[in-house]
Amino acid sequence: MRILRSIRFLLLLFVMLAVPAASFAQFGLAITIAPPPLVAYSQPICPQEGYLWTPGYWAYGPEGYFWVPGTWVEPPTVGFLWTPGYWGWGSDGYAWNEGYWGPTVGFYGGVNYGYGYGGNGYEGGYWRNNQFSYNRAVNNVDRGNFHNTYEKSASSSRAGSGVSYNGGTGGTRARETAAQQNLSRGRHDPATAAQTGHQQAASQNHELLNSVNHGRPSVAATSRPGEFTGNGVVAPRGNAAAANEAATNRANNATDKRSVENNAAATRTNDNRAAANEASAARANTAAEKRSVESNGATTRASENKAANEAAATRTNDNRAAANEAAATRANNNRAAANEAASTRANNAAEKRSVENNAAATRANENRAAANEAATTRSNNAAEKRSQPAPSHVNSNATRSETQPTRTNNNSQQSRQSSPREQSAPRAAPQQHESAPKQQSAPRAQPSHQNESSPEKKH
Repeated sequence: MRILRSIRFLLLLFVMLAVPAASFAQFGLAITIAPPPLVAYSQPICPQEGYLWTPGYWAYGPEGYFWVPGTWVEPPTVGFLWTPGYWGWGSDGYAWNEGYWGPTVGFYGGVNYGYGYGGNGYEGGYWRNNQFSYNRAVNNVDRGNFHNTYEKSASSSRAGSGVSYNGGTGGTRARETAAQQNLSRGRHDPATAAQTGHQQAASQNHELLNSVNHGRPSVAATSRPGEFTGNGVVAPRGNAAAANEAATNRANNATDKRSVENNAAATRTNDNRAAANEASAARANTAAEKRSVESNGATTRASENKAANEAAATRTNDNRAAANEAAATRANNNRAAANEAASTRANNAAEKRSVENNAAATRANENRAAANEAATTRSNNAAEKRSQPAPSHVNSNATRSETQPTRTNNNSQQSRQSSPREQSAPRAAPQQHESAPKQQSAPRAQPSHQNESSPEKKH
């Protein structure tokens, strides 16, 4: 037996080296022996809010299939859900398809893992406002401490002894849809470090080998990853382990007629269920698409109406702005014209006043100049007359002038009042007397002589 195991392990290593790394990451190794049926167990209580259930499955190691208990796991990102891995039949054997985390549950072979994973999608809960809401009909949670819960009946409330692979003899007949293919190629994260450590610990537990427990492992599920002892450990349910062992023998015994018939019946049932699920999903997708088209049409119409209203409001605002601008322009033009007219009138009045003032100033200057010139002429005439030699009859004139003092004084006074500038004439008298010394005998008659000799001063 040990020799056979060593040979099988060497063959496994050879296959691992021969398979490219890319295909190994997606499909794993091809095994010719079908994996055992799933283990029936009760779900342990969830240890903490935010943890999600990851169902148990059969993995393959150097010593054959071993059971990886189901456990509660904290997701790597808020909002992500777990898509379980599954065994699928290929052209020459069974290959393991790794599970992954993503925003939506993808394809997992149509395998009914139980507790929300009924073969298509997930009925165990959903994310809302960064918190996970648990379906109490599927999940074992503490209702006193878990507040984000609800209850809705599901087809996969418990894990049973069902087929654990897709395709091949006795496997499920589910096929991956186009949407699920796109999801598997889209953004997703691999299993967390806690999950890989959980599987590694299970591979080192001898009691979890199928060759040892015959489909009835000592630990079927745990509350936390890697914990295979304590209160959080759950064993298989009752006689379900024996039924699993019998089912394993029937699946591996190709000559067992009943196993073939059961597998055929299971295949027909699964095919019918898959077809019904696919038809239901197609109807749901059609209804959703119809609602989406109607919603898009309503949204488009609302957007068009909104755009029309905005265009009308824009035109109204433009018209109002243009009218206000035209009115402001007219008002400004009117004010400018009025100001310009007023300024023109003021300038004209100022120019008129300036012309009048200039004319008045010119006339005043001309009058003053004429008066000054006349006064200068009279003064010059008087000076010239005084500078002439005195006639021989001066004394007789002086005698006559003494007989008429009143007239002479009056004429002298009028002459002084009418010609105030002529007061400068007496200053020239000494010069005249110096040239004509004969007139010194009659100094008192000098004013009268001057007045009589200058009759032009009366004007």
